[in-house]
Amino acid sequence: MLIKKKRIRRLGMILLIILLVVCGLAAAFRFATHLTPPFIADTRSLSLKVEEPDPGLYTLGNSWLKRSRSGLWEMYLEGSPFERGVINGKLSSGLIYTQEDAFVGELRKIVPSGFYRGLLKYFIYWFNRDIDQYIPEEYKEEIYGISFAASDRFSFIGSGYQRLLNYHSAHDIGHALQDLRLVGCTSFGVWSDMSRNGHLLIGRNFDFYVGDEFARNKIVCIEKPDSGHAFLMITWGGMAGAVSGMNDQGLTVTINAAKSAIPWSARTPISIVAREILQYASDIGEAMAIAKKRETFVSESILIGSARDHRAAILEKSPYRTVLVEPKGDYIICANHFQSPEFLADPLNRKDMKENASVYRYRKVLEDLTREEPLDVAGMATILRDRSGLNGADIGNGNEKAINQLIAHHSVIFDASAGKVWISTGPWQEGTYVCYDLFKIIHTFAGLRKNREITEPELTLPPDTFIKTLEFSQFMKFRELRTKVADFVRSGKPDHPGGIPIRELIRSNPQYFGTYELAGDYYGKLNRPDSAACYYRRALGKVIPRESDRERIIRKLVQSN
Repeated sequence: MLIKKKRIRRLGMILLIILLVVCGLAAAFRFATHLTPPFIADTRSLSLKVEEPDPGLYTLGNSWLKRSRSGLWEMYLEGSPFERGVINGKLSSGLIYTQEDAFVGELRKIVPSGFYRGLLKYFIYWFNRDIDQYIPEEYKEEIYGISFAASDRFSFIGSGYQRLLNYHSAHDIGHALQDLRLVGCTSFGVWSDMSRNGHLLIGRNFDFYVGDEFARNKIVCIEKPDSGHAFLMITWGGMAGAVSGMNDQGLTVTINAAKSAIPWSARTPISIVAREILQYASDIGEAMAIAKKRETFVSESILIGSARDHRAAILEKSPYRTVLVEPKGDYIICANHFQSPEFLADPLNRKDMKENASVYRYRKVLEDLTREEPLDVAGMATILRDRSGLNGADIGNGNEKAINQLIAHHSVIFDASAGKVWISTGPWQEGTYVCYDLFKIIHTFAGLRKNREITEPELTLPPDTFIKTLEFSQFMKFRELRTKVADFVRSGKPDHPGGIPIRELIRSNPQYFGTYELAGDYYGKLNRPDSAACYYRRALGKVIPRESDRERIIRKLVQSN
């Protein structure tokens, strides 16, 4: 009996030690991953109240938020960094909530398991434990100001400040793990003889896809900071970084992901680097100097258009070096691979060029530029809306090899010489492109008190004719059926009530490889391997964007035989 009591005490002591170790590790983890907000001496802006001087127009001092008739949200901000952030949050709190809800909802689809989502959260927190050391104080203050509007509903992820800082690295993590299919952007520029009026024109599709809801509420944000240049950027609720923008010096910034090794620690998010360039650079040389001084944890191509230089160039940036790619003529093209001699021979870049869709899209843009030259703004939109493959081949709607993959968060055209911006209204590039005159907005619409349009309606580009066709309707049906098939395959259920009309799925997008892969997955789930194998073979006969896609379909075909 005495021996038994000793064993129980020993077991209890061991369990107590284990508990203390676990608690100690948890406390150490929380301490190591805690991000301390910046100290703010003047917090008076927190007491400001939003006013509505005209229905639908929300104001705080000279700053305001409203929704255009085009469906785009428009926001004008002034003040110091923290003040701008607080005002941003107070004006757009509903949009910040909607955006975070959409982001978290899409994450649940990508990672259905709550256990693995928890692991992912802790991995990101550990990975980003030092991220605040690599973000300029000004932007930490701005993000901290915005974070006061972050909803408590998502506090299980972290504090508002910690969440917003981590969300700024989502683009970087997404393209480091490119199999998540979050990114695959295209941009290009023309000037002088390649431009119909000689102006510097930049076009880009931002194909960062985190679901339809995430792309629904785009914000055209015009900021007039107390230091640096005033600028316009296309963004979303809670985002202080830049992915597409132009400043009052006629300098444009767009970012394109390049292939990266899996990073092991945080550095400066590329959107923060782009924002700093947008706010403080007036030409390509100044943009290069800013990019060089910031460490990033992924590789990225930053296309810089400069009215002052009357040309565009690409800053190719890896975690280890920054290289300037100068144009060889009156145009430049940027996809998702590096082009400079310094990076061209890099094994990771060469592998990516061989196995993925970037080089194909680059060639497609070059083909379109050659056919359409010289270009005006309407011609730029035609290229950005091009859904075909090389030589006009039908490669299926939504193919990653197309310039227009029908997933764009936004599409934008800059006339850097004139200070004008055309922004797509959706869906994707298919709706109208509305025009904004940055110089006019800065000098005319600060302190707005009447809810009036700030766009240039006479310069609006009409919707793509594709949006009125049967083919467009069929593509929308394809997206609906794709979701049904994917949900069924993930469900674990042996059958689908009522079945899914596979013939209708095929008719909805007959040249797209993914249509037949979906059909194969459906029949595989129904335990009909012969039918599944037939559709996998048909998928392999179509234009497939990535080698990893081809290998995945081959594995499914082998398993079905």
